Formats: sequence, C-alpha cells, structure tokens
Amino acid sequence: MAVSNPARVFTAFDYDHDEALRNLLVGQSKHSDSPFEMHDWSVKDPFPGDWKARVRTKIRSVNQVIIICGEHTHLATGVAAELTIAREEKKPYFLLWGYSDKTCTKPTSALPDDKIYKWTWDNLKALIGGSR
Repeated sequence: MAVSNPARVFTAFDYDHDEALRNLLVGQSKHSDSPFEMHDWSVKDPFPGDWKARVRTKIRSVNQVIIICGEHTHLATGVAAELTIAREEKKPYFLLWGYSDKTCTKPTSALPDDKIYKWTWDNLKALIGGSR
C-alpha cells in the first residue's frame, strides 16, 4: 500500500566512508509502504562558492533530516555542518546507527542527548512518521 504524501527527507552522511549506507536508505525509500522519499542531492566534491547556503536551501525544502552515523562520522565536517543547519532551520532530525557490527560515532555538532537509533524498518517508519 503506497503512503500518501510521504515525508521529504534530506540525508547527511560521510561521503568518503558511508555512501553505501545512503544507497541502502535510498532503496528503502522506494518501498511501497515507505513513509518518506529521498532526493539525491549528495555530491562528492563541495559545491562551488557558498556550499552551506546551497545545503541550507535544500534542507529548507524537506520535512526531516536523517544523519547516517558510521565509524568516522565524528571526523566528517560536512555532516556536522549539515546537522547544524538542520537545527538552525528547526527541521526535525534523528541519528541512525549505520552499521550493526561496528562502533558508530555522532557528528561533532550533535547534542549530548541526541540518541543514535538502531536502523530498522520499524524505527525508520516510526521516527519519520512522527515528523509530519
């Protein structure tokens, strides 16, 4: 059963280490019962000029931000900046534990009480469903 009016989601992730995780999330967004849709705005190379302004415009156009956390997320300055922008734009966000068998880290801009949620289909549906 298709979900009407799925939430538009922006995903922040460490491009150098976790692109495969983003690809998995894109695949999940295509399920017929998915409560969210994703648009692929990720780029390997930084945007020319003020990339933060361009990211801010993209984040403003979504309902929610998902931060995919991997082993090196604490070193990914772009992810930290995207999370800060999401908070500044008052967009709901959550952190997702990318690897079940690895230690995942939060971006440096995460708040101390930001929980990293286990990546399950039920969690995704509940976390995204609550944002609309």
